[in-house]
Amino acid sequence: MAENHNRRFPSSMDITIIAPPNATAEQLRTANESKLRDLKVKNYLFQSIDRSILETILTRDSAKDIWDAMKRKYQGSTKVKRAQLQALRHDFEVLTMKENETVDEYFARTLAIANRMSAHGERMEQVTIVEKILRSMPAKFNYVVCSIEESNDVTTLSVDELQSSLLVHEQRMKGQKEHNEEQAIKITNAGRGSGRG
Repeated sequence: MAENHNRRFPSSMDITIIAPPNATAEQLRTANESKLRDLKVKNYLFQSIDRSILETILTRDSAKDIWDAMKRKYQGSTKVKRAQLQALRHDFEVLTMKENETVDEYFARTLAIANRMSAHGERMEQVTIVEKILRSMPAKFNYVVCSIEESNDVTTLSVDELQSSLLVHEQRMKGQKEHNEEQAIKITNAGRGSGRG
């Protein structure tokens, strides 16, 4: 079904029929159907395009104009694509987890860059992403990273499995931190009460 839809989509954009000034009923009907089809395709494109990009193409007259503008803008030349991929590779290489960042936030950032690299033609293997994440975790994750590397074959470990392991560790650290803070408050309060009397 989706394959059939994909075959019809480009032809919906290729032909926009405009009725001549003294059109017959059949010509008007064909022109109206064409106009309606064009509006449906434009609507589909508008729903699929990010709002910030949408503002740059709102003035286009037809779905084909929108499609062509998007192709020119984002398909780009080979030289531009290579430059974009180089920038993404650099971003991926220097990526590290921030101290105040959660595991989920870091994985989202990492996977967003990896997905953009894939969209630019880079083959992103799970092992590449897993190894990158393990190398770029902050020091507070050192012992869990060592444990994961020793107890798993990193070459077969999925990104989801790694994320799950790191989330468990993060929850334990959070629970330990809350426990330590409670103990510190109890000690502080006990110290204040003992001096009175």
